[in-house]
Amino acid sequence: MLLSYPPELPISGLKNDIVQAVRDHQVLVIAGDTGSGKTTQIPKMCLEAGRGTTGIIGCTQPRRIAAVAVADRVAAELQDNRRVGYKIRFRDRTCADTLIKFMTDGVLLAETRQDRELRRYDTLIIDEAHERSLNIDFLLGYLKTLLRRRPELKLIISSATIDTEKFSSHFDHAPVIQVSGRTFPITMEYCPPEDADQGEGESYVEPAVRETVRLATETTAGDILVFMPTERDIRDSVEMLRKRLAGRALVLPLFGRLQAADQRKIFRPARLRKIIVATNVAETSITVPGIRSVVDTGLARLARYNVRAGTTSLQVTRISQASCEQRAGRCGRTGPGLCVRLYSREDYLARPPFTQPEIQRSNLAEVILQMISLRLGDPREFPFIDPPAPRSIRDGYGSLHELGAITPANRLTPRGRIMARLPLDPGISRIIIEGAELGALREVKVIAAGLSIQDPRIRPADKEDQADEMHRRFRVKNSDFLSLLMIWDTFHSTMNQVGSQAKLRKFCQSHFLSWQRMREWLDIHDQISRLLRHEKGFSENEQPASFAAVHQALLCGFLRHIGQKKEKNIYRISGGREAMIFPGSALYNQGGQWVVAASFMETSRLFALNAAVIDVRWLERLGGDLCRRSWSEPHWEKKTGRVTALEKTTLFGLIIVAGRKVNYGRINAATGREAREIFIRSALIQGELGGSFPFLQHNLALISRYQDMEERLRRRNIVFDEQVLYAFYDERLGPVHDRHTLKLFLRARKGDRLLMMTEDDICRARPDENELYRFPRTLRTGQGELPLSYRFEPGHEADGITVDLPLPLVPGLSPALFEWLVPGLLPEKILALLKALPKKLRRQLVPLPNAADLVMDELELYRDSLYPGLEKALRKHFQVSIRRTDWQTGTLPVHLKMRYRLVGEEGRILFAGRSFRELLNRCRDGSGSAARPAAIQHAGPPGRKGIRAWDFARAPEPVTGVNQGNGLGVLFFPALFIDEKSQSLELRYIDDKARSFALNRDGLRFLYSLRFGQEIKALRRQCKAAVASHSASWLSLGPAAGGTEIQVMLLHFILDDIFGIRDGELPTEREFEAIATTAKEKGIVREGVKRLDRLLRLLGRRRLVSSRIAAAMDRAKASRNFSENRFQEYRQHLQEIMPSSFLTTKKYPDLQHTERYLKALAIRMERAEQAPAKDAAKSARLEAAVNRLQHLPDTDGRSAPCIRLLAEYRLMVDEFRVSIFAPELGVAIPVSEKRLQKKWQELENQCHAVES
Repeated sequence: MLLSYPPELPISGLKNDIVQAVRDHQVLVIAGDTGSGKTTQIPKMCLEAGRGTTGIIGCTQPRRIAAVAVADRVAAELQDNRRVGYKIRFRDRTCADTLIKFMTDGVLLAETRQDRELRRYDTLIIDEAHERSLNIDFLLGYLKTLLRRRPELKLIISSATIDTEKFSSHFDHAPVIQVSGRTFPITMEYCPPEDADQGEGESYVEPAVRETVRLATETTAGDILVFMPTERDIRDSVEMLRKRLAGRALVLPLFGRLQAADQRKIFRPARLRKIIVATNVAETSITVPGIRSVVDTGLARLARYNVRAGTTSLQVTRISQASCEQRAGRCGRTGPGLCVRLYSREDYLARPPFTQPEIQRSNLAEVILQMISLRLGDPREFPFIDPPAPRSIRDGYGSLHELGAITPANRLTPRGRIMARLPLDPGISRIIIEGAELGALREVKVIAAGLSIQDPRIRPADKEDQADEMHRRFRVKNSDFLSLLMIWDTFHSTMNQVGSQAKLRKFCQSHFLSWQRMREWLDIHDQISRLLRHEKGFSENEQPASFAAVHQALLCGFLRHIGQKKEKNIYRISGGREAMIFPGSALYNQGGQWVVAASFMETSRLFALNAAVIDVRWLERLGGDLCRRSWSEPHWEKKTGRVTALEKTTLFGLIIVAGRKVNYGRINAATGREAREIFIRSALIQGELGGSFPFLQHNLALISRYQDMEERLRRRNIVFDEQVLYAFYDERLGPVHDRHTLKLFLRARKGDRLLMMTEDDICRARPDENELYRFPRTLRTGQGELPLSYRFEPGHEADGITVDLPLPLVPGLSPALFEWLVPGLLPEKILALLKALPKKLRRQLVPLPNAADLVMDELELYRDSLYPGLEKALRKHFQVSIRRTDWQTGTLPVHLKMRYRLVGEEGRILFAGRSFRELLNRCRDGSGSAARPAAIQHAGPPGRKGIRAWDFARAPEPVTGVNQGNGLGVLFFPALFIDEKSQSLELRYIDDKARSFALNRDGLRFLYSLRFGQEIKALRRQCKAAVASHSASWLSLGPAAGGTEIQVMLLHFILDDIFGIRDGELPTEREFEAIATTAKEKGIVREGVKRLDRLLRLLGRRRLVSSRIAAAMDRAKASRNFSENRFQEYRQHLQEIMPSSFLTTKKYPDLQHTERYLKALAIRMERAEQAPAKDAAKSARLEAAVNRLQHLPDTDGRSAPCIRLLAEYRLMVDEFRVSIFAPELGVAIPVSEKRLQKKWQELENQCHAVES
């Protein structure tokens, strides 16, 4: 083994310093320019420093090609192939004698799974650290913690360009050694293409080939290195160069996947000048000897995470300045070099200084997935050089959970293990895995690759219509994804037919497809296909996949991108947002109820890009544990014999299943317990079980017997309450929650005796027979006994006693009989009647309970009427004369009045109520008519036609109608209908209050127009002129109505104030005439013009304030002092002061303070611009008062005092705002925080009080 160092390499001059630094320090950072020799010489210097004795020296390379090439080079320099080896994926060229091992960084990471301490190594060299790939960052973080546990382990970080301070600080201020590189000058030529590739012209390949041919023709010294971004670009370039330089140059490709034999060709001497076309692998990983010229496209393919789309794309992108310098440095090692850059100097200067670390442009889900796979620990605690944000980490874990890659314990699932092996975005990996399982792998690969590039369809500015027409040929109904597939299939079909690239380029041009993007698409598709060759279960489907299979696979990767239709083209998506289908989509104006989108783009609004219609039934299966289920309305269903609930399933906040009936008892343990309780209460206690169960029939009969006694005696202390009955079943039943489980329980117990109740289980106290006698089941009359039924339910319509009266018997019955009720209720009724007597009489009977007892003893039950007997007994015992009119029966509780139920043929109930007179009236109508449901009848006056003058002495009022079918009352409101033909009004009654008010306002205006036709006509002309001459002011409101509609609304607004037309209440004749007279005296046109002038003045001022807001916004944005919240508050307050719809939502008096409020807002803005902090402080004072208004519930249906207090409070808030921001304008009422608080308390007490 020979340790020698080529003197021409700059690093050789620093050998002693490096060797000593390796001996003295655990960590060393070496930053060397391109061509300095660091990659090949540092491992040898480690040997000289005594390393490689207790373990081997490991050196990582970011690419396999570099690991192999450098190993061969170092072995040749040491003249010992056994001491130097390499290990890459699927190939291990090391042995027991190996001292220096070159490997990819991924190989070393994989070794940490089995050897956590990396005991096999005593020295590790991380080369090309400037690339900051995920693997490099993982290694540097892992080694930082490992070095503490292994103090004997040495770490050397080597790079071409590096932020040395950041790396040194990360490793506790490790020493840094700088190594110079290039020794010869390099000439730069900037040759940007005349036309950038927009799909219509040439790509960067043609200019690069052209410049290479020029260099090969014009220069003679050295070889040429051409940098291309993709393998496909390299193949195309090599093919073109070999044709143009046949026999004059040796054209060789160089990229990471190249066979080792082909890689070695670039290092061998050649008779012809070598032209090497390489990816960025030749930037720093491999030093190609003899290079004197470089052609740099300035491009590379880099993975970049698209936060908006939620996917990682492999797009060709511009490289950093540091990478540009690395490429240029390749031609200045052996002599003066020439670098031709196919971009401008301005373009170069506009590029970022360094390549962004991969972790900062990666999907954190992908990072976390790899960390879990490599067992690197929690990313929140991992010592990254540039730690990701905690929120990004949380989002990453969330994404992996959604994709089914990890378990709730953050361990890899079977799918997750496959995803970790595929170096693709996790979302794309998930799509491909599902596509393979569903037999749609071919289609999914094409679509996944297509989504990783820019849309290949282009629309030149001068040919947009032609492009749209051509693109429509690719459109597939219901799916933009299948449109991409159509483009792919059409392109491939053409490619198979024409063969040549020139014709393919022409095809793309004629179909308005970007040639360059199509080539990128092909390249990415090839990469995905190569990756899947090493995985099992990824065989392409031979038959075309179904629509469902393709889109279910896509859904697995874009599950969070689902949308539910809200209205045409508008969809609700996750996070409570809304998105619109992009106008260029096949779904625009034709979208289904549910869609999925590949990504979203926010411009004027949020747009869904690349969307497809989906079946909502797919979502529950694909969503799995991400679906959130809730259950409502659990109830017993007698028919099914189980407790049923309505299930609602949501996915990311969107309802995907609603109202599905499920067996509530079988969902989980908690619902099982709740279902059991419902089962006991509803099925057993209430007797809704269904089926034949002797124990239940026995129990219900026993309970019903004693419950009937409670109804009769009007007390609830006989039967135990439901909770005791519940406890009876609860103690005896096992886990029973439906009819099926009850049968199993009874079968296991071999009978139902256990569930049979006794009287002791039901009765708290048995009533005495004498007490029951006073509540008989029938009432004896001269025509026989009438059945009585009892109900003890205060507030219910049937509370008390109900007597059933057969229709034929009613004419012979006397109502006096029913005044007595039954003996058990009579004492209570007598006492109630005595309490209702006038005070002067009542005072003579105290104590009233004693008086009631004395009277009761004197009465002969059921003899004539009750009241003569009462009057007689009171005269006898108290010498008090009671007149018949003194009895206040209207105050009696409902249950102390007999309830009558008229029974017709076949037991039909014809009438039910407590008025015997009404009962008789029904009977007089005859049994037939009484049995028919009657139409709605009015208790008020009928309608009236031909109204041309208002001559109603009393204003028409609402009337009550009764539906004789169900006895329900209906309220009808007077409404004025205009008869255009007869030029008159018709009064009708309708059951829509809001519509009646609107019709009344129109009707009253019509009447006033009949009386003041000329005046109103003149005022209409004034309104028309006002709208026309001040159109800008009206337009500044932004109303949806046109000019004619605004004129009409304006006229109505003014007339309503002149004639006092408010909410739609109708006046009396006297009120109508008084209003008309006053209006005539004041002058209708004069009053109208006065109001019109004021409105126009307010409009002008509003427009001025609005323009000031806009101007202030512009100034704030220009000075970078813009606050969206502040200006939003201005706009909102302006809208509150004078809404755009004020003509229809406000009345003229509501504008009393509008001008002052507008001035106050203008003053506030002016002062806020000078002192925003003061404005914020003032606004804070107002915030509490305003927030109360914003959170106040809707006032519909509230009482008049509540509405009045609310209006007062709003006025106080407005005046308080003026007092804060523009006190010089004065206030209309006294106001302060204390007054506002007091008024709010008053308002709350009124509006939130519980009403009886």
